[in-house]
Amino acid sequence: MEVREDGELLAGLVNPEHELREQGGRLVLSLWSGDATLVRRIEAVIEQSDERIELAVQKFGKARPGRLELRAREAPLDPGRLTREQFRARFRELLAGRFPDEDILSLTTAPDLKRSLSGNYARGLQARGREARAVVGVPPTESAASTDAALVCALLWLDWTRERNPKKHVAGVRLFLPEGRSAVTCHRLQALSRDLPLELYEFDWARESVRQVDPRDAGNLDSHLVPRREIERLQAEAARAGEAFGLGGSESLAGGLAAVVVPGTRAVSWRFRGLEFARYEAGLMRVADDTGNLVPAGAQPVLVSARIEELRRFRQPEPPDARHPLYRAQAERWLESMILEDPGRIEPRLDPRFVYSQVPAFSFTDRAVLDLLGATRDGRLVVLELKVDEDLQLLPQALDYWLRVRWHREQGDLESLGYFRGLPLADRLPLLYLVAPGLRFHPATETLLRFVSREVEVVRVGLNENWRQGVRVIFRQERRG
Repeated sequence: MEVREDGELLAGLVNPEHELREQGGRLVLSLWSGDATLVRRIEAVIEQSDERIELAVQKFGKARPGRLELRAREAPLDPGRLTREQFRARFRELLAGRFPDEDILSLTTAPDLKRSLSGNYARGLQARGREARAVVGVPPTESAASTDAALVCALLWLDWTRERNPKKHVAGVRLFLPEGRSAVTCHRLQALSRDLPLELYEFDWARESVRQVDPRDAGNLDSHLVPRREIERLQAEAARAGEAFGLGGSESLAGGLAAVVVPGTRAVSWRFRGLEFARYEAGLMRVADDTGNLVPAGAQPVLVSARIEELRRFRQPEPPDARHPLYRAQAERWLESMILEDPGRIEPRLDPRFVYSQVPAFSFTDRAVLDLLGATRDGRLVVLELKVDEDLQLLPQALDYWLRVRWHREQGDLESLGYFRGLPLADRLPLLYLVAPGLRFHPATETLLRFVSREVEVVRVGLNENWRQGVRVIFRQERRG
């Protein structure tokens, strides 16, 4: 049996013992399992069947009644979900201890897909009188990517609690992350409004400690770019080796072919319309087989040419089979390759000589790769982030890249590392372009943009849905500083 109170699973009360007794003319239900206990006065039976019983109950010391559901459980509870529910219970204790003068009005891990609120985190509302705070907590069991994504959940939850609690003044949001995992969030907060009322905390269960984190004290951005001359040297070496396979020279690189250095390696990826078909590294050329694995090509150019011909057949605007894996794979890189052929399709101000793809920018936590980095003809830097499907993390990822490019511009790294040779860079903040098919922007993007600093000039570019047949701009929305 599983127990739910006001729709929330009580993970500590799985298959509990129980007792029903009379007290003051009312029935009182007691449940216990391990260290968890629950005592409620029964006010009424709302619904009863062989599978479930729903009760109207009164919690002692509380004026507002609630609902208690006892449900038969045929299958074992998902371990991941149990862990999150257990975290919710401990998170409640943390909040009560940290803010003893505030009431916890709600706390849940139930997902709300309609509002893009993940079930990976606990979220709720605390209040003292009319003033309230939204709260979001991330379990220590969540991955690094999930932890970094919690900032979006916190912003959406703040927006939603303000909307549905008009009688409360929801003054801000508190975000709780596991100890030592706030670096990316601190970094991204630098691109949000200075007026954003967000409090950031780190907690450590083992030490039973909670501390508030000041994003301004999180340390300098540890990021470095790969020198452009190193990238160009590797590409030239790969081009010379590729001549035996019909890949060398500028003419062979036309028509969708490109050589891209793989971030964090000394390998060069040969791609056709964004999809890798061969790779060169340390004098060895390897070609993708029918399963996509890279195998030595030897001295047989026919292996590479056969693969290219297959790609030309299926990776085209009107293929014989639109469901073929070669047509569907790596769609964002395909779009990227089309924009590189003519950047003016996206922004006429872009200087076509200086648009770099897959720019490696390594940092303290990961190896980030900027989709496209360019500059306008008057030297203003432009960061372009591309998506072909709805992605809730489009904006925070783009802001991450924007912050890195701003930092490298301030350090003078771009010029010293060989980028934009011959183009004086303007002393202005970069522009940020979000590029996606017009119907593929996530609905929450508009809400998230309201929290972004006004110094970040964002341009949303909506493309035609059939962009493979030719990129066309359907709409352009500018958010100026």
